[in-house]
Amino acid sequence: MQINGIALIIASTVAFFALDILGIFFGKGPARFIFEGQEFVGIGFFEAHGLAFILGVLLFRAEPRRSWHIVAVAIHVLLGTANILMWGIFIAVNSLLMGYGTTAMHWIFVFFQLLAVFYSTKED
Repeated sequence: MQINGIALIIASTVAFFALDILGIFFGKGPARFIFEGQEFVGIGFFEAHGLAFILGVLLFRAEPRRSWHIVAVAIHVLLGTANILMWGIFIAVNSLLMGYGTTAMHWIFVFFQLLAVFYSTKED
């Protein structure tokens, strides 16, 4: 669970600063083309990466109980699905490697957290 939390914290922090802060407020970085002249569209990026950071902290601190493994599955299914459905964003910001890496990370964690759900001995 802690590795899951750390990975989510790192990925969300990098995205928050490299995409959101640089693009929205400074017109720099890979997402600058999306935000240029319409910075308000950055609210979704800003919130998503900020919430992913908070969820990463919660996962890092979570007890390895079945309920937390289910929460982790839900988090990564949501984020991984969002990446797939909105894949064009990675193309638009010329960050396909980031897309491949983060999407793979989410689905790998879904797999391992599902294993943990089924093999966990700690009930709530």
